Amino acid sequence: MTSTDSKKNEIGNFLQGEGDHVDSSNKERKLFHIFKYNENQYQEIQTEFIDDVINLRDSQSITWINVDGIGQENILTKIGSIFGIHHLVLEDILDTTQRPKVEDYENYLYIVVKMIYRKNQSDEIISEQVSLILGDKFVISFQEEKKGDVFEEIRNRIRLGRGRLRKAGADYLVYALLDAIVDNYFLMVEQIGDQLEELEDELVDHPSSKILPRIHFLKRNMIFFRTSIWPMREVIGSLERREFPFIEKSTVVYLRDIYDHITQLIDTIETDRELISSMIDIYLSSINNRLNEVMKVLTMIATIFMPLSFIAGIYGMNFRFMPELYWKWGYAITLFTMGGIALIMLFFFKKKKWL
Repeated sequence: MTSTDSKKNEIGNFLQGEGDHVDSSNKERKLFHIFKYNENQYQEIQTEFIDDVINLRDSQSITWINVDGIGQENILTKIGSIFGIHHLVLEDILDTTQRPKVEDYENYLYIVVKMIYRKNQSDEIISEQVSLILGDKFVISFQEEKKGDVFEEIRNRIRLGRGRLRKAGADYLVYALLDAIVDNYFLMVEQIGDQLEELEDELVDHPSSKILPRIHFLKRNMIFFRTSIWPMREVIGSLERREFPFIEKSTVVYLRDIYDHITQLIDTIETDRELISSMIDIYLSSINNRLNEVMKVLTMIATIFMPLSFIAGIYGMNFRFMPELYWKWGYAITLFTMGGIALIMLFFFKKKKWL
């Protein structure tokens, strides 16, 4: 690769002080998105070439290498050889059905978490496995595809030098990545909570058969969140207890904050699951109440027409000697009697508050 090509791939060179904000949302995502930084300066590179990663290996600054897309096994093999990553770890990175976990190797930590976000502000939820390698002054994050992520705020903090990120070590960067993932969990769960409140109001006011599929959709989402977040607490708990040498004491308090957030998330999810179960009961009760109202109206109509049908049935019999048939006002009297009976019964129902 020529020096000219390398220059084209550089988004920000080593800068003194704060870097300019670069919005990468409008740029095509490259295979490698690399940050090399310290307290005073940073370098940002987006590239498709593994050679740029090799050139940054011996840097004394903190290096964050984000790999978008893990479909190229030969690229992973090269990264593994550069950073001394065990082949079993590379196999786990390729297997995107891994449960969130943390494993300690001699020269690095291997962390697996689930990143969840909505696709283009729609109701479709994207779940993506994120694998993190924490070593001495470097962090490697592997994402499944070039769909996007929740790390843009962290990139901006590195560019602008905000907070402790540029002043701290690689373990703090891992904390920031995990915190961004958990914060997005909060956003997703809050959105579902808002949907549940709206659905509950609609369920009470206007229950319909269209609501039940929406309830089951939210229920599946909550189950999915629960299965993703519960193992995450075990991962953060292990990191918080400093069971691994790459976690500095100063970072533990921040990891404890993530642990508290996950505990709060789990409580919220359990509450929402109970609410969803109660909503199903409310839906069934509402349907039964509507059915009871319909049956009540039909019963009252049938009750009103019972004596009227009785009278009509008597005078509908084909007997020859029925003196009322020859009365001049017999028809009018019969109609008046039937109307009076109906009015009396309506008044009785109203008095009993059945109407």
